[in-house]
Amino acid sequence: MPRGLFGRSLMIIVMPVVMVQAVVTYLLFDQQWDSVTMRISRAVAAQIVLFVQSYETLGEERFAAEAVRLRETSFGLVPVVKQGEKIPETDSPAYDVLKRVFVRELSSRIERPVWIDSTTLEDHVDIRVQLDGAVMHVMAERKRVMSTNTHVWVGWMIATSLVFLSVAIIFLRNQIRPIERLADAAEAFGKGRDAPDFRPSGATEVRRASLAFIDMRERISRFVQQRTDMLAGVSHDLRTPLTRMKLELAMMKDDTSIQALKGDLEEMEHMLEEYLAFARGQAGEGATDTDISQLLRDVAVNAQRKADAKMPLKTLTLTAPEGVALEVRPNALRRCVVNLVENAMRHGTKVQLSAVLHGDVVEIAVDDDGPGIPEARREEAFRPFHRLDSGRSLATGGAGLGLAIARDIARGHGGDIILEDSKLGGLRAMIRLPV
Repeated sequence: MPRGLFGRSLMIIVMPVVMVQAVVTYLLFDQQWDSVTMRISRAVAAQIVLFVQSYETLGEERFAAEAVRLRETSFGLVPVVKQGEKIPETDSPAYDVLKRVFVRELSSRIERPVWIDSTTLEDHVDIRVQLDGAVMHVMAERKRVMSTNTHVWVGWMIATSLVFLSVAIIFLRNQIRPIERLADAAEAFGKGRDAPDFRPSGATEVRRASLAFIDMRERISRFVQQRTDMLAGVSHDLRTPLTRMKLELAMMKDDTSIQALKGDLEEMEHMLEEYLAFARGQAGEGATDTDISQLLRDVAVNAQRKADAKMPLKTLTLTAPEGVALEVRPNALRRCVVNLVENAMRHGTKVQLSAVLHGDVVEIAVDDDGPGIPEARREEAFRPFHRLDSGRSLATGGAGLGLAIARDIARGHGGDIILEDSKLGGLRAMIRLPV
């Protein structure tokens, strides 16, 4: 069965029509052909009966003289009597209806065996009647013996069927197109792309589905925007007292306790930024065509620069093909990759960033040689505000939102993030994005 709605709808419409037409055609064609053939062949059979009776009455010589003149009065039939012959003993290679007519007519009226060949010659039918010591040959034109114009009727039937089928395909195609546009718009929205030209069209049910999709898209957009505004407001309100606290600490004498408080304030600011990034999600940025290779090079350069300043023993390598472009939100995707790279560099000493194009999917992999994550707990690592290390200690940095933000961004582009075992011995975070 076809997988597409158009193919299935076409089969639902066409197959019953074709089957009904085939049955009706077979029945009508068979009856019409038999009926017409029986009528015209019966007239020829009656003429052949007359030939046989004339031969028996006139004799061989007189019948031969009269046979030529019979062409004008016997539908073009000219009998030829060949002495010393016998009709073939094989079954007549003729249509059943012809055999039924000629055998019945000739056998009932003159009681003579008959042999008919309607398949060997293209334009004639060979009719042979067994006489006493001779065979009468009659070559009749095919159109005089059987119906030959049925192909015209079949041709008209096929032609009109093709015309109506073409019209049905065109109209059905126009009915399916709005559904395809709705599917494209939903797919684009799922990948974080806009579909500004989408308008409800088509049948009433399709329009209802399109309007429901537009309402759903607007509700989701409003929800995301409200979440972003709320978190942005909370972040802004919290930054104000944090700024005052930083100013007060800056005016105090520098000692161990003051340094600890400054570190706590910096950590709180970092946590606020992560909260805001997690809440922002898909809002605030449009999708544009982006060179993925260049984006990964920028991420690798910045990550290596930070590593050289703070963690000189960390190394990062990049492997990415040229010319890989996707319609994505570049800043969001950059943050997604940065979160994975920072997470890898936090737990490992060697990190490898790579990208590859597989058909209609781009895979961005971040490998490290760290301790990795047990397979049973990998899905748990994506939970927001959840850290896999015991006690949720902040010593290693982060608020447990890095992987959650990264997956949220990847899914906002219609893709996902998968955690696997790395060839470096640690963890591999794989971003899969549709082209």
